[in-house]
Amino acid sequence: MVPGYSFVIPVCNERETLSELQRRLLTVLEQLDEPSEVLFVDDGSTDESFEILLSFHKSDSRFKVIRLSRNFGHQAAITTGLDHALGQAVVIMDADLQDPPEVALDLARRWREGYEVVYAVREARAGETRLKLWTAKWFYRVLGRMTEVDVPGDAGDFRLVDRRVLEAIKAMREHRRYLRGMFAWVGYNQTAVHYTRSGRYAGSSKFSLTKMVRFALDGIVSFSTAPLRLTLNLGFAVSVLAFLAGIATIVLKIAGVHAVPGWASIVVVLALVSGVQLTVLGVIGEYIAQIHDEVKRRPLYLVSEALGVETQPPAVRTGSEPAEATRAKL
Repeated sequence: MVPGYSFVIPVCNERETLSELQRRLLTVLEQLDEPSEVLFVDDGSTDESFEILLSFHKSDSRFKVIRLSRNFGHQAAITTGLDHALGQAVVIMDADLQDPPEVALDLARRWREGYEVVYAVREARAGETRLKLWTAKWFYRVLGRMTEVDVPGDAGDFRLVDRRVLEAIKAMREHRRYLRGMFAWVGYNQTAVHYTRSGRYAGSSKFSLTKMVRFALDGIVSFSTAPLRLTLNLGFAVSVLAFLAGIATIVLKIAGVHAVPGWASIVVVLALVSGVQLTVLGVIGEYIAQIHDEVKRRPLYLVSEALGVETQPPAVRTGSEPAEATRAKL
C-alpha cells in the first residue's frame, strides 16, 4: 500500500533526542487520516544514532532507515529521503525537536484543502541568540532583494510538499542545494502555517557559524547573479574615481599647485584597487566553483545501508490530474 504521508528526517548525532522524537511521532501518526511512513536518514553519525534508529525499525516497520556512507550534509540527507519517499505528501523536518512533529497535523490539514506546498513559518524561536535571530532576519531580506524567487522569511526546511511538487524537486540535481529556495522556485499553490519553534530538546546544534555562512552563500549564488553585477558596478565605480583623480592631478599641475610627494596616498590607492580586484575574483571564483561541482557529475550521496526502503517509486499522477482527485483515492 502506498502511504498517504512520508516523514523525511535527517539525523546526525542526535542520540539524546531520538527516543522522545519517536514517542511524539507515534502520537502524530495515529492522528493522521492515512497510513504513513517515517524515513530517517543517518548522515554519517558518529554516536549511537544509527543503532537507535535500527531498534525503531525492528519494533515498527513504519520507521525506515537509510544510512549514508559518510556525512554529505543536511541538504543532501534531506534529498536522500525525498528520493526514497513513497507518500503522496511528504513532510520534511529536523530531528532535534525544534520542529514540533505535532505541527505536521496542521500542514496535512492545509494540504487537504488543496495546497501543494505548506511551509511552516516561525513566529518565535526559543533558545536562539539575538545575533542568530538578527542575521537570519537580514539574510532573508537580502536574499529577497537579490533574487527573483520569493523565498518566505522565517521559513526553514520544515514543510509538507505534494507528490507532484516532489517529482519536480527530484528532477533538480544541482550539488549546491538550497532546498527552501528550490521549493519556492518551482511555484505551485503554496501557503504558510505559523508555529512557535521550540528550543533544542537535548544536545547542541550541528550547524557551526562556518556552515551557516556557507549555506547562506549557496542560497545567494544558486538563485541570483546579483553579486556578479555588484562587482561589475564596483569595478566601474573605482575606474571612474581613478579617472577623476587623474583629471584632478592634471588640473593641479597646470594650476601650478605642487603637493609634497609621499608614499601613503600611493599605498592607499593600490590597496583599494587590489582589494576590489580580489573581491571581484572571489565572487567570480564562487560561481566557477559551483560550475566545477556540477560538471564532475558525482552523485549527491551514497547509501551504505537501507532498511525497509522501497526501491521502486510510487505511481505519480499526471499534470492533468488534479491534486484533489489523487487525494480522494488514498
